[in-house]
Amino acid sequence: MSITHQLALTFISGIGCSLSKQLISYCGSAEKVFQMPKSKLLRIPHIGDILADQIISQSKEALNKAEKEVLKCEKEGITLLSYLDKHYPARLKQLEDAPTVLFYIGKANLNHAKIISIVGTRQATNYGKKVVEDIIHSIQKFNPLIVSGLAYGIDITAHKVALQSGLPTVAVFACGLDFIYPTVHKSIAEQMILKGGLLTEYPLQTKPDPRQFPQRNRIIAGLADATVVVEAGTKGGALITAEIANQYNREVFAVPGNIYNKYSAGCNNLMKEHKANILTSPQDIATFMNWKEGETNADKIVKKLTLDLDTEEQIIYDLLLANKELHLDELGWQSQLGVSKVAIILLNMEFKNLVKALPGKKFALL
Repeated sequence: MSITHQLALTFISGIGCSLSKQLISYCGSAEKVFQMPKSKLLRIPHIGDILADQIISQSKEALNKAEKEVLKCEKEGITLLSYLDKHYPARLKQLEDAPTVLFYIGKANLNHAKIISIVGTRQATNYGKKVVEDIIHSIQKFNPLIVSGLAYGIDITAHKVALQSGLPTVAVFACGLDFIYPTVHKSIAEQMILKGGLLTEYPLQTKPDPRQFPQRNRIIAGLADATVVVEAGTKGGALITAEIANQYNREVFAVPGNIYNKYSAGCNNLMKEHKANILTSPQDIATFMNWKEGETNADKIVKKLTLDLDTEEQIIYDLLLANKELHLDELGWQSQLGVSKVAIILLNMEFKNLVKALPGKKFALL
């Protein structure tokens, strides 16, 4: 499927992430969307006269723009990832508002076995920076991918410590990849390309804009198995990221702090409102996430060969093997067995010591 046509869809006014994927689904491909007469476009849910006219009238301009963008990205060594691409982040793919196309430069695997997002205030204290260091050092042996936003404070500390620890780290931009924001972090960004990567949903020459940062934050939350908020005020991007992670049924951790420190107020409120797990030790993440040192999917595949599973248990086992852990609702949807049926299957598999229930109605293989 042509990445040019998929990208072109994003350049048409009124066509967002969800609608572009719906159009592709109904039409069979992105190319066919541009070939559809208005009468057939109108049969697609949520496509009215205005949107149908915009698709038709803006098609040529959008395709020309997309062709130029693809050529520029090839020249700059930037990879375009369609949500239909096997290298597209699987954790993002299952989300309704996932970007149709991502722009990526780097070497890190966006489907890394373990991914943690670390976010917080731009005005990080020495306490916050020390906590970030201790967290990353404590999970270093599990070789996770560290995701953040390259901002001042907690974000850049997470990227720097990850690089120093030999861990892959990815920054998610709220602009095109030709704008390093803030520019003072350019040298760190360049190092990250060699070990981790830089990621965005915005085309080249898209400048940073305050309205784009909340959109960026949904990618930070959606890429990861869990989001860790180290320090945060009562408002700001870190809290937005935590809120989105909760909406995505991802785990959220918050580091408690001094009740008189304004940069701990956001974290303390997250815990008080039961929107985050309290993190009182750097080791809490590995324990809570059920991470086991040295265990690989290959180990679980060998184990699978010795098991006596019925057809439905096999389906659930394969899904958990591929995804490490999944929410009950996701298992119900991906297995096509329904939530009620899957709940019974999981209970039986727990009795057989095959799966483990995690907080937040998530499940993982033992």
